[in-house]
Amino acid sequence: MPKISRSFLLSSLSIAILLGAWMLVTEMGWANELFLPKPQAVWAAFVKTLTKGYQGSTLLEHVGASLYRVLVSFALACLVGIPLGVLMGVSRDARALLNPLIEFYRPLPPLGLYTLLVMWLGIGEASKLSLLFLAGLPGIVISTIQAVSSIDPVYVRAARTLGATRRALIFEIYLPAAGPQILSGMRLSLGFIYTVLVAAEIVAASAGIGWMIWDAAKFLLSDIVIMGLIVLGLTGVALDFTMRLIGRLLMPWTQLSR
Repeated sequence: MPKISRSFLLSSLSIAILLGAWMLVTEMGWANELFLPKPQAVWAAFVKTLTKGYQGSTLLEHVGASLYRVLVSFALACLVGIPLGVLMGVSRDARALLNPLIEFYRPLPPLGLYTLLVMWLGIGEASKLSLLFLAGLPGIVISTIQAVSSIDPVYVRAARTLGATRRALIFEIYLPAAGPQILSGMRLSLGFIYTVLVAAEIVAASAGIGWMIWDAAKFLLSDIVIMGLIVLGLTGVALDFTMRLIGRLLMPWTQLSR
């Protein structure tokens, strides 16, 4: 029989305490069920939304719409951010040229930026994907710059002495050495994209977890809202776990799960 780890027991305990407190508060009537429904009501909302749907789409369709937006924008942010970060990390001129642009728009509030994107790109998927892309890009770029800049220059000089080309330096020195820190930045970026998802889906959307939560809140359907938040959180945990698993497969010499 496999031994259960202490971390798993402690994590299970924290979840049990939270669920127990929720049940106690609702069963004792200490909270208005309009704002904090019982766990049974949230489960019933989950089953109903999963089978019969909400506003014309099932729960899986809402999850699929949100995952499409998150994954496409995250993939674009990685495809642009990692090469850009490597370039800025190895070239001072590139960093001096591009860093002001990154630092300028990085602190801009997503909703303020979204209004401009809607004006430029309309209310369709293009503006939503652009907002999520811009939300995830700075974290990847900055983490990649820091990872590449922190590589011991002795390794780079040794590779050049052995005749390594610029391409070989990037794929044999910079990316393997900077990989763990880049992956950490990717995980943080994915989490930030998730925080912006609701803002991206409240304008002219008809499906998506964020849109479902926002629409249910307008009608005080707290069971749908809480259920949607739980599904959103679990989906985010699953994506983060997948990122860590990919990191272990690509970089087995690191221990990224700590």
